[in-house]
Amino acid sequence: MKEKLLRALGKGMIPLGLVLLLASLSASAQERTVTGKVIDEKDQGLPGVSVTVKGTTRGTNADAEGNFSLAGVKDSDILVFSSIGYLKQELGVGSRSSMDIKMVPDAANLEEVVVTALGIQRDKKALTYATQQIAGSELRQAANTNFVDALNGKAAGIDIKVSSSGAGGSTRAVLRGNKSLQGSSEALYVIDGIPMVNNKGAQPGSYGGTDGGDGLSSINPADIESISILRGANASILYGSQGANGVILITTKKGKEGKLSVDFNSSAVLEKVSGLPDFQYRYGTVGGDYSWTPVGTTEVKADNYQKDYIKDFFQTGATFTNSVAITGGNAKTNVYFSYANISSKGVMPTNTYRKNNFSFRQSTKLLRDKMTISSGIILSAETSKNRPGAGYYNNPLTGLYLFARDRDFNSYKNSYAVFNEARNMDKMNWYSTEEKQNNPYWELNRDPKLQSYKRLIANVKLSYDIVENLRFEVRANIDYNNVLDDKRYAAGGNSVSVSPNGTWTYARYTDQSIYTDGILTYNKSFGDFSLNALAGLSYQKNKYYDGMTVNNGTVSLQYPNVYTFANMPYNVIFNNHPDYSNTIKQGAFANLSLGFKDFLFLDLAGRNDWASTLALTGNQSYFYPSIGGSAVISQMLDLPKAISLLKVRASFSQTANEVPYNRVLPLSSIGGAGGPTGIGGINRPTQVPFTNLKPEKIVANEYGLETKFFHNKLGLDFTYYSGVSTNQFLSLAAPSGSGYTTYYVNAGRIENNGFELTLNAEPFRTDHFSWNTTLNASQNKNKIVELITSNPNYQVGGDSEGFASIIRAGGSFNDVYVYKFARNEAGQIILDKNGVPTKAATQTLVGNVNPKLLLGWTNNVSYRNFFASVLVNGKFGGVAFSKTEAFLDSYGVSERSAEARDAGTVPINAVTPEGVAVTSIAPYTYYSAIGDRNKIMEPYVFSRTNVRLGQFVIGYNIKSKGANPVFKDASISFVGRNLFFFYKKAPFDPEQAMSTNNAMQSTDVFGLPSTRSYGLNLKFSF
Repeated sequence: MKEKLLRALGKGMIPLGLVLLLASLSASAQERTVTGKVIDEKDQGLPGVSVTVKGTTRGTNADAEGNFSLAGVKDSDILVFSSIGYLKQELGVGSRSSMDIKMVPDAANLEEVVVTALGIQRDKKALTYATQQIAGSELRQAANTNFVDALNGKAAGIDIKVSSSGAGGSTRAVLRGNKSLQGSSEALYVIDGIPMVNNKGAQPGSYGGTDGGDGLSSINPADIESISILRGANASILYGSQGANGVILITTKKGKEGKLSVDFNSSAVLEKVSGLPDFQYRYGTVGGDYSWTPVGTTEVKADNYQKDYIKDFFQTGATFTNSVAITGGNAKTNVYFSYANISSKGVMPTNTYRKNNFSFRQSTKLLRDKMTISSGIILSAETSKNRPGAGYYNNPLTGLYLFARDRDFNSYKNSYAVFNEARNMDKMNWYSTEEKQNNPYWELNRDPKLQSYKRLIANVKLSYDIVENLRFEVRANIDYNNVLDDKRYAAGGNSVSVSPNGTWTYARYTDQSIYTDGILTYNKSFGDFSLNALAGLSYQKNKYYDGMTVNNGTVSLQYPNVYTFANMPYNVIFNNHPDYSNTIKQGAFANLSLGFKDFLFLDLAGRNDWASTLALTGNQSYFYPSIGGSAVISQMLDLPKAISLLKVRASFSQTANEVPYNRVLPLSSIGGAGGPTGIGGINRPTQVPFTNLKPEKIVANEYGLETKFFHNKLGLDFTYYSGVSTNQFLSLAAPSGSGYTTYYVNAGRIENNGFELTLNAEPFRTDHFSWNTTLNASQNKNKIVELITSNPNYQVGGDSEGFASIIRAGGSFNDVYVYKFARNEAGQIILDKNGVPTKAATQTLVGNVNPKLLLGWTNNVSYRNFFASVLVNGKFGGVAFSKTEAFLDSYGVSERSAEARDAGTVPINAVTPEGVAVTSIAPYTYYSAIGDRNKIMEPYVFSRTNVRLGQFVIGYNIKSKGANPVFKDASISFVGRNLFFFYKKAPFDPEQAMSTNNAMQSTDVFGLPSTRSYGLNLKFSF
């Protein structure tokens, strides 16, 4: 028709105006307004449904009653209807001007399946306890090398501290507060249902040291399919006493049926120091170590001192990560293989980290698919060189920060070693002889530190369907790690901490865990009732820290700088590792879950353990139960249509915590090498045998509410919990004359209670745009109700030169005590006869390092092929302590001390011994009294509260086109981590841990300054 009209128009047979009129009428006939109504499965109007024309951006949303109206629709158009919780539907328009549609619920969305204890999958609505699942893709968004660090802010109820030692450093993750005074309060990590070993190396303290890393670094984040957080003992009771502190359950990727696929991921992330203290560079020394001019002496001041040597000391760190995963299979067999490599240099010069990961998993079905055999293996090799430490000794930052400002730093940088003819070797070139100071470049280049880890985790599983609904599984796993820790301090260094011929600190040991279990499961529905039951037995044999250590300290090696066993002096003892442990634990467990009409659920669980650490006590067998119930109210009652889900739950449990190895009847040990002509003796135990030792006992309750609104567009998960820990394992000094120095008792009562809240919403969603936001919040209150009633002054922890992390009855875990100013009743600081501030006679409680509120806010946005993710982390309340700032003030190198000198005096509300009021004091007098170690630490306690931009990601998805594309899909993204603080009062990052042990939390003693990271991430799928 169109061609005939054009021919007629060309011959002049039809006027042009008529043609335009006909075209307009034709277009009007095709384009029109389409109206209609969208209803749900209950035939009620469904609000907010997105209605778009396929292939275009034109569209609208259904109103509160489900009605919609869309103009400019053609016969050939296809309308797309989409809504959260419902399957997307497409309808051709044709000649219709009115069309109604009934949306079909998305079963996969409504019946959310989560991974629980022992790797068992269960419907989330049937659970009687709190759990939260995080997708592996979300953990990898910002290219973190540590998956635990990536959890920060993305799950409620978990307090995470990451070592400041850089790539490969250790972490600390605590769920629902600290529960054990002497043991660990950290969560158990589980891979595919099997507990993994997460032993830590040594941790730094005030006097120095280096983070020894932990077992988590051997996990490749790219292999993680998802992580389930089982926050309470109610959820993790089937793991026995190991799971008493909650479980972080890792589900790894498996092979998939279908065509062979290859996934490649590469990232390059740069790291810059962002949190240096505020230094001054205008006041110098009078020839000593301190950049002060004492009262009455001529002030040393200049504007031409070097200013950038501290900033220039740090380099730009870089971490390159490359990983490839290959998966494929058919209906009978599937396989998964991956390789990952990390190459990193830290912000501290000479610090490097290398890691290679291999993993392989396969699954095969036999005997007409009744039997499945699967296996997996993880191989990891890590090497860390010159990992940054903390504390006073052998730390390059002490000499760097405290350097006398009027001296020439470059002269020490370029000539950190000078040849000594008398000894025919190099010696350190440094002006100060203080034990805590060294030339930073001598430390970097002459005091090398090497740590290596070679790890194997292998497992095999056989499952057999005996009859319908009845399955038997048997699993076996071995986890083996070979660890080397080699630190060398060259002769000619600081004579206080290094022997004249050098010092060698060496440790080599292995960790080995063998685990096996057998589990019988039965799942069956009987009309309105459902039954899920399991029973099993487990066996675990652990041998940890099996090896030796040696450290000559300041006892001189025979020849300088020869680090061999043959060069050790005869009176230095080669010891077993002090943390050596050899234990066996056997368990029997069962779980019964009953359901009625898919809306009432009852959960019963119990486990009995037999622990070798309790042998000979009569308490080696101990049982703990759990009971829980949940009700899906929204399926029981006809609620307003705005409520998509309403569920309540409650659970109660009793469990235990591990007790240490070799405490019931301590063993004797060989005394050592002895003298030049004799052999060593026997070291007899100095601890009284503890033959009535009991496991720590934890009773926990939790109550929860889960609800979803507006067809799952808004969701809320709230949990309140409480727990009581008793039978703590406490040490006391043995009575004089008993022949022992220590004895142990079971005593104490620790209470934890708090809440966890997860709020998620998807405010907008169309075919081209979506915004998903999640808020995680939690609070834990810890109270030490009692320790030893007969000894009210008993405490755990002690002073560390001016501050103390102490646990006392009536207080809380990680209370901080410091020396305050001595004050009179009016609150005035008391000066001595020389006008110097005095300190109180005893240390005073100034707060607790644990935050009062944890907050994480995640936003994920996508528009067409663009995507972005923003994470804001906040921790509110608690205190942080910096001994670094105390040293900077006492040495006169802080900007604070310089500003005081600029002003001439420091304001003070003080009084002389005679009672005369004093309102100002000389800066030198003031800062010399409060700074340094073991003085008045009150001014160096800060608020821990901080809010930061924890993660920022923006990227673009590249979709392949054509019949034979080069790749299936790809993406490129910019990633940033810890980019800046919205709010922070502490002069350092209180979340960057100097140590990940129980003590030294939120404490800075010359730890590595905070950093920010940014880079690119690239993904390809073939």
